[in-house]
Amino acid sequence: MNYNIKFNKFYKNFNILSSVLIIISILFLIFKGLNFGVDFKGGTLIEIRTTNENIDISKLRKSFRSLNLGDVTVKKFGNNKDFIVKFDKKNTNNPTFINDIKTKLEKKLTYSVDFRRVENVGPKVSSELLQSGIIAICLSLAAMLIYIWVRFEWQFSLGAIIALFHDVIITLGIFSLFSFEINLSIVAAILTIVGYSMNDTVVIFDRVRENLKKYSDIKIFELTNISINETLSRTLITSVTTLLALFSIYFFGGQILKGFSLAMILGVFFGTYSSIYIANPILVFLKVSQRTILKDDSN
Repeated sequence: MNYNIKFNKFYKNFNILSSVLIIISILFLIFKGLNFGVDFKGGTLIEIRTTNENIDISKLRKSFRSLNLGDVTVKKFGNNKDFIVKFDKKNTNNPTFINDIKTKLEKKLTYSVDFRRVENVGPKVSSELLQSGIIAICLSLAAMLIYIWVRFEWQFSLGAIIALFHDVIITLGIFSLFSFEINLSIVAAILTIVGYSMNDTVVIFDRVRENLKKYSDIKIFELTNISINETLSRTLITSVTTLLALFSIYFFGGQILKGFSLAMILGVFFGTYSSIYIANPILVFLKVSQRTILKDDSN
């Protein structure tokens, strides 16, 4: 199917929108920060199920806070009987630590509570996980930069990397804005976002490069638009099918997978958007031409 959508008419407007979103995201990341989970912050996480379907979450929270466990967070987890509880205190060589909490909690609530999952992460392990996560993201971005630099000209590399940073920063900004939890699964999602966004960008760049050699009399402003339209069917099919799977995971995959699937949904959306409205306008701004391609090929 051949499309003739004038994407290039909106380059400037969407560039301004993206710039505003990036600035807002950076401000949120600086002044509000990210809501790190137990994986990165350290502490104890307990998934509990109560026998009382009409439990008052404020009463449950108050009961946990009375146990002197530090900063306590209690959230619903799926149905009305399931909750996720996080607190600062760790299990420090006390084999009865969790059992003591369970016994004291049941006395305060006057009904039984089932601890379905318990996770403990110490401060040293959590800091190492955070450091490893940051290194993994930085190395993936660096690897993508090297690949594009070898595969294309430096102008294409710059456009692809700016698009990648755009996707990652705005996704993290949204997580900061709504205080969504950042854990190891979110790091995995971000790494997947990097790969997805780069793949989509490379497909369009390949067509731009081909068309630069094919149409010597067409300027890059129009050429990017032609290339986007020629690859639009592939982009739509890939994005829509991926989103169908991700929305299925988000709505039916359970609470544990919500954060991962949400990060992926945002990544697919922004990755598709940035391939069109971030990466390609960079080529226009840098005035890439047939001479650029031929010069590089001759070297």
